[in-house]
This record gives sequence, C-alpha cells and structure tokens, in this order.
Amino acid sequence: MLIRARKSWEISENETISESLYLNRRQIVAGMGLAGLGLAAGVTPAMAREERELKAFETIKGPYQWDEKITPEPVVAGYNNFYEFGVQKTDPAKNAWRLQPKPWSVEISGHAEKTGVFNYEDLIKPHQLEERIYRFRCVEAWSMVVPWVGVPLRDVIARFNPTSDAKYVAFETLSDKEQMPGLRWPVLDWPYVEGLRMDEAMNPLTMVVVGMFGKELPNQNGAPIRIIVPWKYGYKSIKSIVGIRFTKTQPPTSWNKSAPNEYGFYSNVNPAVAHPRWSQASERVLGGGIFSQFNRVKTLPFNGYAEEVAGLYKGMDLKKYH
Repeated sequence: MLIRARKSWEISENETISESLYLNRRQIVAGMGLAGLGLAAGVTPAMAREERELKAFETIKGPYQWDEKITPEPVVAGYNNFYEFGVQKTDPAKNAWRLQPKPWSVEISGHAEKTGVFNYEDLIKPHQLEERIYRFRCVEAWSMVVPWVGVPLRDVIARFNPTSDAKYVAFETLSDKEQMPGLRWPVLDWPYVEGLRMDEAMNPLTMVVVGMFGKELPNQNGAPIRIIVPWKYGYKSIKSIVGIRFTKTQPPTSWNKSAPNEYGFYSNVNPAVAHPRWSQASERVLGGGIFSQFNRVKTLPFNGYAEEVAGLYKGMDLKKYH
C-alpha cells in the first residue's frame, strides 16, 4: 500500500530541476529488468529517437510532487494507450515514429474573445515550464508515477478570455491516417475527443504537457502537446491536441460515445465504482521489474488528489456521475 509522507505537495517554486537526476535515472533504468512488461530500452523506432531536450525554456520544479518512486522512463515511453497507433500497449511505441510533431498548430474556438489558429509553442512561450510529478491511473487498473513538464491549463485558457457562456472546454486529437495507422480501423468514432467542465479545467492541478523526464514528449506519449488531469482516469488526458473549443453545453467524449454504460463524462478515479468488466478497487503499479504484475496497491479516491479536487463535486452522486 502506498504511504504518503506529506499531506500537501506545496514547495518552493524557485527550485530548478537537477540534470544529474535524469542522468542517474537513466543509469538505474539501464540495469533494471523490465521483462515483466515485455520491454527493453531502445528497441523500437520511436524509443530510439534522438533525445530532444527542452532547451527552449527554463524549467522549474512545480508545486506538486508525488512522494513515491518514479516509474522508469522506458516503461512510461513503451506502455501506452494511444489507439490511433494500435490497440496493444506496445503498439504506440512501435508505430508513432510516423507522427510529425513539428510544425504543429492548435485551433482555439467557441465562446472566447480571442480565437484562431496558434502555433503550439506560442501557447506555451509566455509561461515558465514546470516539472510536476503526478500519479497516472488508467481505467484498466494500472498506474505510473511520471515527471511531466508543462504549464497549468488555466494559465493558457486565461489568454483567450472565455466568455460567461463557456461552461466546458472540449479537446480534439489529430486525425490523420497517413501518420496514425490505427485510424484505419473503427475502434472509436474518430477523431478522439474529450472534455472538462470549466472549473475542472481551471483547477491548478490540470496541466498542459509538452515534455516528460526533462525532454520533449515522445510521439507515443502525446507529442507535441497533451493534457494531464491527474485525478481522472488516463483516457481523459487527451494526447496530440489540435483543437480546443469553449462550449456552453457538455461536449461529447470518445469513450462515453463508444460505451456509455462503461465510461462516463467525469471519469474520476473512484475505487468504489467497478468497471462492468473488472474492479477498480486496486491497481498494478508498473515498473517494478519481472514481478511487477504482483505489485498491486489499493486505489485511492481521486487517485490520491481528493484534498485538492473533492470540493468540485460536492453534492454530486459520484456513482451516478461516474
């Protein structure tokens, strides 16, 4: 069972990331056995790419730091849900080399005073990048701890001055069959779409991510720009975003459209609500080597972030609005 040493993760925002920390992580990972996940470092085209350091911006250590062992980088880069590149967990790392993350633009539309098409770097440039270590929990009952790099979504949203009619924020993933071979099969109603209530989007935990482990995002992890909502199941954290729209009504979401009896709009991590085909009461922690399949821990409400987000849902029936 996870034991949290701190009640809050607030720390000084002046602390810079130590480059040696990442070098040491890579040395440690090189000596670890990852056979339990069927992974080995550097064996796929996407994972063998030249490392793209985030040199364009200074990065500080952000205010949220999960006090648990970080999942090895090859595991985070090699075990993904990104159906646009295949339905098996290792497919994205094998196939995402086709994605061209630069140049990249994002269309801002809907109920906002400032809309249009923006280069993704321009969305990030006014803000200092932060490293935040978040737990990442997937609906299939596995979890990771990842050092993401990005900026708070609320800072990006504020630049566009949403109007009072903007009650929700909708997101859309790139849909390009030439770059994404998984789109050739109707696994979902493409393009992939997701959404958040405005107060969820403006919560300080919600993050626009452009990197991890001190480098730019690998293609299979959602390059060049994605969202992380750490108290929700992983499929809410939409990847490779090309559209952000401010809406008055609740937007459709891909998994809710596909299987509404299994996936709700809110998708908060709730161990008391079982998926129709498996329990959500515990999870498998990835990255523990050959015996990691036996490393299960009790799932925490809101993925361990209840102190920060439970108030967003006061008075709601979280079994009904799952």
